[in-house]
Amino acid sequence: MANKMKLARNSNRESHRFRLVVFVIGCFLVSMTFIVVSQPQSIPFPILGLKPRVHVAPSTPKAEQTTHSQQPGGVSGQNNATEQSKQEIGRDNETQERSMKADDPRTHQDEVGGEINSAQKETFPSTTDKLGVGDQKMNSERKPLCDFSHYRVNRCEMEGDIRIHRNPSSIISVESTERSSESYRIRPYPRKGDKIALSRVTEVIVKSSKEGPQCSINHDVPALVFSVGGYTGNLFHDFTDVMLPIFLSASQYNGEVQFVITETRPWWMHKYVPVFRKLSRYEIIDFDNDDRVHCFKHAVVGLRAQMEFSVDPSQDPNGYSMVDFGRFMRSVYSLERDTMTKIEEHPHRKPRLAIISRQRTRKFTNIPEIVQMARDLGYEVVVEEAGISTNVSQFAEVINSCDVLMGVHGAGLTNLVFLPINATIIQIVPWGGLEGIAMFDFGHGAKAMKLNYVQYSINVDESTLTEIYPRDHLVFQNPMSFHRKGWELLRGTFMDKQNVKLDVNRFRDVLWKALEHMMQ
Repeated sequence: MANKMKLARNSNRESHRFRLVVFVIGCFLVSMTFIVVSQPQSIPFPILGLKPRVHVAPSTPKAEQTTHSQQPGGVSGQNNATEQSKQEIGRDNETQERSMKADDPRTHQDEVGGEINSAQKETFPSTTDKLGVGDQKMNSERKPLCDFSHYRVNRCEMEGDIRIHRNPSSIISVESTERSSESYRIRPYPRKGDKIALSRVTEVIVKSSKEGPQCSINHDVPALVFSVGGYTGNLFHDFTDVMLPIFLSASQYNGEVQFVITETRPWWMHKYVPVFRKLSRYEIIDFDNDDRVHCFKHAVVGLRAQMEFSVDPSQDPNGYSMVDFGRFMRSVYSLERDTMTKIEEHPHRKPRLAIISRQRTRKFTNIPEIVQMARDLGYEVVVEEAGISTNVSQFAEVINSCDVLMGVHGAGLTNLVFLPINATIIQIVPWGGLEGIAMFDFGHGAKAMKLNYVQYSINVDESTLTEIYPRDHLVFQNPMSFHRKGWELLRGTFMDKQNVKLDVNRFRDVLWKALEHMMQ
């Protein structure tokens, strides 16, 4: 019996040892698996056949610099430029018809932006090539000064000793020798890849260096550096390229931010002074004309931007939406109506309709007829034209007082930003298969602002193209074929030559449904 117990005890000991060995080996294998999968750099590289990862900053080849010398009134570092302003307004009247968009999924640009062809769509040389970098290998734990990964904008952000000076147009991060030098060229305007737009924007050098120019003035707030060149002067681009991007970029600072702006023009800056003052408590620095060296502890070059005249809150670091932007614009101009009220709540007030008229292309040829039909339905009607010299504040008050806004596709529809939530916007789409363009430019943004968006496509009989082309012409038989022949032909045919004679009997139902919407 004793021998049997001894044998049993020895057997148990062997079993325990075996289990212990298995446990130790298992732990070792699990640990090695975790290291190999999640942290291969911690294993000697020859073992795994891997090479160390080195983060190299993006770069840009040297691009031709374009500068402007306009000096806006009320902006730091300017002189009187009244005569210049008149010349600028004359040039920008042309810009309103010629400016364009290039970063959308379409293969063309419409009047709200202008024109483009395949040569013009060539990526402007300010995106991804390195310029004058010292040590190519950079510490993987720190970010490069500039980010060129976004599809629409290039942006740089710096912390520490930042010095900004116009001659040359440079923003220098003064750093110790421990950090490798970096140098980039950037045009701070949110139309990446648009050669024509960026040719009208000053090129800024962003770099790190061991030394910099001596400070003339020190600032305690961050700097936001951007351009108001490009296609501004066209109402649509004023908002898509500056107003909306600056809202997304500056709102987070609650006024504690310093704007440093290139391509300032007195008349244009004056037009949007209320917007700038709402976002910043500080006098604007005119980058092109201020000779002082401005020093900051934090600087951002370039504005945030997303889609054309629209925002996806999930893609914005602060979660801003088009509803937020609409609310912001109404607050800028102290507009009374934030949300449209139902007709029943004001029985003695007629529903109000604003018609955006145009004087050049795509204009209504029968406005009196349209006005009379709307009045017969019970509307109070106002007819307004949004031009380059329009007083934004006064125009905003008129639009905000309306329940319905209608107009042919064009820059004037940008005024939808002043409508109260739940108001109706009716976009009249000219003949030519332009529905996708219309939706992209205004439809998505209007819906995102919680407006009741209606898109009305005219038929052949409502187009003045019937006075130019026979009914069996490709213009009517196959308008989509023009889309495949380039933007210039498309624009010249369906944008520049066409006006609209609205069929009031057909359109009556659209305005009636807008009335029904006010009753819901």
